[in-house]
Amino acid sequence: MSNPSVTMALAGNPNAGKTTLFNELTGAKQHVGNYPGITVEYKEGFFSHENRKINITDLPGTYSLTAYSVEELVSRDFLTNQQPDVVINIVDASNIERNLYLTTQFLEMGVPLIIALNMMDVAKDRGIEIRADKLADLLGVPVVPIIARSGKGTDELIRQALLVADSTRVWEPRDISYGEDLDEVLMDLIATIQESSFLTASHPARFTAIKYLEHDDQMLTKGQKTDPEVATKLENIVGTISDHLLKTMDVYPEAIIADHRYGFIKSITRQGVLTHKYDTDRLYTSDKIDKVVTNRLLGPVIMLAILFGLYQFTFSWSELPVAWMEVFFGWLGGTVETTFPDGPLKSMIISGVIDGVGGLLGFVPLIMFMFFGIAVLEDSGYLARVAFMMDRIFHLFGLHGSSVMPFIVSGGIAGGCAVPGVMATRTLRSPKERMATLLTVPFMNCGAKVPVLVLLIGAFFADHKALYMFLFTMLAWLVALVAAKFLRMTVLRGEATPFVMELPPYRFPTLRGLFIHTWERTWQYIKKAGTVILGISILLWAMMTYPGLPQSQQDLFESERLEVKNSFSETIRHELAAFDGAQRQLSEKAIELKHGLSTIEQKESAERLRHSIAGRVGSFFEPVSSYAGFDWRTNIAMLGGFAAKEVIISTLGTAYSMGGVAADDAGTLGQRLVKDPNWNRVVAVSALIFIMFYAPCFVTVVCIAKESSWKWAFFSMAFNTLFAFFASVAVFQIGSFF
Repeated sequence: MSNPSVTMALAGNPNAGKTTLFNELTGAKQHVGNYPGITVEYKEGFFSHENRKINITDLPGTYSLTAYSVEELVSRDFLTNQQPDVVINIVDASNIERNLYLTTQFLEMGVPLIIALNMMDVAKDRGIEIRADKLADLLGVPVVPIIARSGKGTDELIRQALLVADSTRVWEPRDISYGEDLDEVLMDLIATIQESSFLTASHPARFTAIKYLEHDDQMLTKGQKTDPEVATKLENIVGTISDHLLKTMDVYPEAIIADHRYGFIKSITRQGVLTHKYDTDRLYTSDKIDKVVTNRLLGPVIMLAILFGLYQFTFSWSELPVAWMEVFFGWLGGTVETTFPDGPLKSMIISGVIDGVGGLLGFVPLIMFMFFGIAVLEDSGYLARVAFMMDRIFHLFGLHGSSVMPFIVSGGIAGGCAVPGVMATRTLRSPKERMATLLTVPFMNCGAKVPVLVLLIGAFFADHKALYMFLFTMLAWLVALVAAKFLRMTVLRGEATPFVMELPPYRFPTLRGLFIHTWERTWQYIKKAGTVILGISILLWAMMTYPGLPQSQQDLFESERLEVKNSFSETIRHELAAFDGAQRQLSEKAIELKHGLSTIEQKESAERLRHSIAGRVGSFFEPVSSYAGFDWRTNIAMLGGFAAKEVIISTLGTAYSMGGVAADDAGTLGQRLVKDPNWNRVVAVSALIFIMFYAPCFVTVVCIAKESSWKWAFFSMAFNTLFAFFASVAVFQIGSFF
């Protein structure tokens, strides 16, 4: 009887269409998590097929199962530890020989496998014909042609995958010959492994033997921990054959294994599986486009134009929805103001939640449009070209071409996150290039900084928002590269390594894929605003509220109020005695009274905020921060930004709603800042510089520590903050002078 619930794993090379297929199958029924103890993300989703619930995991894209990178490691560990009912190996039909290299390792592992032969339309356009039935016979596993982006063939794929899952066969490794020398050694290794049941609970004996021949570090470490005696014996056998091969052929076992795997693939594809109708030297559509967009002269110009166009699109299309959000939160604040009685609860809801988190959520439409534009560039394959073009520039600054993607992921185009950017540096082989990249990716304008940039640019440079956003993005790249060059010339000296990368073919993004990618990233932003940022905003509200003013100061403000009221009462008596038509005069005096009381309340509120814990901390730093143009209120927001950059907006919203702003001056946060005498264009630019470049948020600091050490994490905080402060001081002092 078939199992009503089935677990599937989706595996394949990067750019093979794996994520497209995952989105096609699961839609919005998916979530992102982290592998236990490792900061690499994975996606899990579920869907139903013929009344059966299917759980599917999208494994990281990888070219092999040899643990050279953490993506390869987690993919292999997931398969051996979780043992899914079936593995769907998605293979790019237009590049089948390279993609089948991973397939051969799945066969050697013995996993229950089915091949999804994707991009059949691209293969057809290139004149490539593949006989799926013949390939299935030769490999001994089902092969289903599909077009993931349109959903064609996916129903048949899942039907065949369920048949494989229901077969409940044991994991049977496929034997591939590696030549006479290695085959003999493999037999010795397998015999030793089976005799002592060495790692056989999690890995087939042949797979373990191959990993030892490939000198797989993770497997060697695991073997020493499990049974040092057997592990040493296996290592000695491998050492003997390695020495022999070096003397006789000047080659290592892992190179012979790779050659024979490709030979195995060639023998299969030449048995009537693969035919080319066109000349293999023919230029395909992607190649023709690349001749223009990656041209040495035209390429960078096109890249900058696309980036500027992205900002123009984002600001122009989001202007109306953002205005609606501002009206909504204004209405919500007014409703709470008139409904709730005066007291701490009312203050917390208005100042801590609505003016704090509400200010952040008001940018959701803008963030959504920006993420949509980035998803178009990513899904079309253009971002890979950006990395390719930036390689030449990166080498000038002592970085590797592969450093480009961590910068882009961190917000190089805007809207990313430094945490996955830091983790993406794992692909860099050179430790010093990796460290230089890891320390400078936080300079990018991540999704947390974007709302702050939008707020200040929109308030002080409203006529040229897209241009200023573009210029500040370029500045982030320039500063990051200069900082990297400085690090590479001082604490991280060393030669730059060569760069090789794959350029995937251009594709038309699917609306379904674009909407899923946009919603995933937007939801992460909303969820963070509604949980972490909400908690921090309420905490900062409490710090800006307590302790209250001393009784002596409260009595002083109360006496001022009584003085104004008594003065008003005396004036009323005189007006009534002196004039018959006193109504107009009384109305004017009532306005004067309201203004007088409002002024006193404004002064009292500002004094209460300054007297709070947060106010005292902000005031403590003011003698130093004033050199950069920051007053004590701005200091509170900047200190909150150490936890998360989004907090800057929520804290400014709270600070400017709790004191120093008259009731009749209420408006959006941007309008309040423009009216405040402590703010102007020079201060705004100084604040932007500081926010862009000072210490990474707390989560990023922890991630840097995990990826390197706490020494480098603290170095990042100190180095970035000092640089940001001195840069802001320079901007403010020079700007004020002129």
